[in-house]
Amino acid sequence: MSENCCDLKVRQIVPNFKLDIFDPSKGDFGEISLETQKANKKWTILFFYPADFTFV
Repeated sequence: MSENCCDLKVRQIVPNFKLDIFDPSKGDFGEISLETQKANKKWTILFFYPADFTFV
């Protein structure tokens, strides 16, 4: 992802991205992308928090 990812505001379109994940249903690591989620018509909730051990 680019450095300007944090310039997003509520209701703006999120740019496509890919993330390495652990998939508990498979018990293995994999990759997920927003483009794939959209193509599969999956709901996606993006949640960002400032850092560990801080109040949200």
